[in-house]
Amino acid sequence: MDKSVKKIDDGVKISFMGEVKKQNIVTMVQNCSTGQCECMSDATKAKIQDMQVSGEDGAVELSLSGDISTQEIEEALAKSKVLNP
Repeated sequence: MDKSVKKIDDGVKISFMGEVKKQNIVTMVQNCSTGQCECMSDATKAKIQDMQVSGEDGAVELSLSGDISTQEIEEALAKSKVLNP
């Protein structure tokens, strides 16, 4: 799986390509929104206002709204148990 993290006007957009299932990204978002993830700090979680998943298996996008940096998100992705079992 390849991923690309880019800064956008209202936050950060992550594009996942290749061997990625949309449901895995939805699961990651659900875990994060319910406080069941340990991939990002509480400070970073507090900055995220909204998370939207779009696309399909093999090409999934995750848009995060809020005052967050690409570095914060790249660090969280590296720690994600959903992406890195």
